[in-house]
Amino acid sequence: MNSELQIIPVTNKRQLRRFIMLPWKLYRNDPNWVPPLIMDQKKLLDRKKNPFFAHSTAEFFLAVQNGNVVGRIAALINDNHNKFHKEQTGFFGFFESIEDYQVAYALLQTAEQWLRQRNMALLRGPMNPSTNDTCGFLLEGFDRPPVIMMTYNPPYYLEFMEKYGMKKAKDLYAFYMETTTPMSDKIKRIAELVRRRHNVTIRSIDMKKFNQEIETVKYIYNQAWSRNWGFVPMTDEEFYHLAKDLKTVLEPELVLIAEVNGEPAGFSLALPDFNQALKRINGRLLPFGIFKLLWYSRKIDMLRVLTMGVIHKYQKLGIDAVFYYETYNRGKAKGIWRGEFSWILEDNYPMVHTLKKMGATVYKKYRIYDKLID
Repeated sequence: MNSELQIIPVTNKRQLRRFIMLPWKLYRNDPNWVPPLIMDQKKLLDRKKNPFFAHSTAEFFLAVQNGNVVGRIAALINDNHNKFHKEQTGFFGFFESIEDYQVAYALLQTAEQWLRQRNMALLRGPMNPSTNDTCGFLLEGFDRPPVIMMTYNPPYYLEFMEKYGMKKAKDLYAFYMETTTPMSDKIKRIAELVRRRHNVTIRSIDMKKFNQEIETVKYIYNQAWSRNWGFVPMTDEEFYHLAKDLKTVLEPELVLIAEVNGEPAGFSLALPDFNQALKRINGRLLPFGIFKLLWYSRKIDMLRVLTMGVIHKYQKLGIDAVFYYETYNRGKAKGIWRGEFSWILEDNYPMVHTLKKMGATVYKKYRIYDKLID
């Protein structure tokens, strides 16, 4: 290993800023990279402001070579994950590196050692910092920019992971569809039949009763996703923190709640792809970024179906088809002509099957890796 390479923990604000700003150096010539909002990254990594750190611990590390930051990584212990799954799993996240395996090796080894010292048995990642945030390395689909709240990375990260001994834990799919692809007649019939036969109603979220609606969504979330791979229940603080962040970008007509005989049964959230606007402001809202963001937000032509779930006892009724049908039509009515459905677990066969029947195709894949800690 290059003797000039050092891995150092982040211990002050200056180092944290270097941690946050590294991607601007690595991706400056990549036309598909979308700079995140710097203020959002600061809040995400702030142990006092991000409620994730109320139940979990992390250490952030920088790789420094000849005075230059050439890589970064976070080592994470998600106590709520380990309690829920009865595991001793440690995580890594926020990984970035120049194209030099020695840098990647040193970062991964440092994270693994930090986790080993805290009695973790498995290394998994990337999680930034959990499955309730962004996760996974882009595996296929490098020819297009990511949509809102999805990851992006150079292909060589995958080579680094395999060389280090990481194995596939799970692949995540992103489906793509355009309104130029007519909605399947079969999906239309299923949606209409489900509504009639099971007294299913679909309504938009009521922003005037936002806090009450969030309680309904939280109930559905904890019921619907609890058997999914990687699921970790969100604390009340985490849930309201996320809801507060999303409230400013929600299109109420695209946030749907399904009810069966008046009882909450499912939830679907689609967001306009604000990455199309964020790409124009280089991570900064001030002094003029906010005006550019507002201007380019009017030109967004894509949405992402961020999450969709149905309570277990209603999962075989076909409510997912109703959600997709409604979202397709509502998005089209707003002038949005294309959409991404992500992420979908590779072995979530019912959802994969429904999306394919609808006419959507897998156009991106993401991978989460595992490695036993020696």
